[in-house]
Amino acid sequence: MRFRRLRRLTVGLGAAGALAASTLATGVSPVASAQPCPDAEVIFARGTDEPPGVGMTGQAFVDALRGHLPGKNIGVYPVNYPATGDFGNPAVFPSTMFAGAADAGARVRSMAANCPNTKLLLGGFSQGAAVAAYVTTSDIPADVHDHVAGVVLFGKPTAALLNGFGAPAANISPLYNGKSLDLCAPGDSICDGSPGSLLASLAHALYPLNGLVGSAAASAAGRLA
Repeated sequence: MRFRRLRRLTVGLGAAGALAASTLATGVSPVASAQPCPDAEVIFARGTDEPPGVGMTGQAFVDALRGHLPGKNIGVYPVNYPATGDFGNPAVFPSTMFAGAADAGARVRSMAANCPNTKLLLGGFSQGAAVAAYVTTSDIPADVHDHVAGVVLFGKPTAALLNGFGAPAANISPLYNGKSLDLCAPGDSICDGSPGSLLASLAHALYPLNGLVGSAAASAAGRLA
């Protein structure tokens, strides 16, 4: 499948790239309940086949965000879901994404109840971007949605691509109008629907390096300040 091929290349490029020396997905863990509530928390869903954590794009985004908010305690919650690459199984692939949306939604509810002054930021990359978008349309009370200060999505799959794998379109709820970024790099066929190619694979792989992570972090920081 084209989606799987592009994501495998993404993982390979990232492991060999400039971010290899940084703290990657496995180095990030949820905020412990015994810790004080952070000023803000990023709830981020990694991309396909990335190891548990927030993934390379997520970690680059968190690092950039913290750079814009010195002195702020920015917590991180990696969405707990399989991030499966089993696209050929429509009975499995959508359910794993819904599991991720349920986990992220539960985290939003928990933080809203236990840390009401913490500003939340939903995010995701690739398949994880669709997961985060599903959260915005999930059955969460409006006053709980209000605790989410913003949504930042990188390389979200097109509706046609998701439908081809048995999953619904990942539309962002109107509740998030004015506080969401749905970013697609030029030439990234996963999110712009163009024909797949090596250049398209590179475009999908390089969000941590193409400037979009930095600009998204700068915009998100304004919502969390």
